[in-house]
Amino acid sequence: MLVKRILNADRIRKIAGGFSFIPHRFLAEGFLASLDREEILLYLFLILAGDRHGLSCYSYDAICTLLQLNLDEYIAARDGLIGKDLIGFDGRIFQVLALPPRPVIKPKPADDEDPAVVAQIIRQSLRYADQRRALP
Repeated sequence: MLVKRILNADRIRKIAGGFSFIPHRFLAEGFLASLDREEILLYLFLILAGDRHGLSCYSYDAICTLLQLNLDEYIAARDGLIGKDLIGFDGRIFQVLALPPRPVIKPKPADDEDPAVVAQIIRQSLRYADQRRALP
């Protein structure tokens, strides 16, 4: 087992003023791995911006400016975090929620340019054509 030691005793972090935290479960149980880059960025921002209840009320234009996201990236990240049950949003106020029992993993959409997907579509089309020819 690795024994940890303080690397810089003059710079040990202390809790002062505001305080944010991310439960270790976020990393250990796959929540981090379930997010894309923009979702991670927005989630960490909302944790830092939130009060002790996880509430914050930054506007989308302020968030986009601070995180260097365009509007589409922001909306996709926000909706992704809502869909993964990590945040609540009422149109004005965000709430970072307690982690759900397990990460919500959304299946990735098929890539229409992936040769395997294209081959599968062709096979399905040929089967459908064969079935239609077999009809009286």
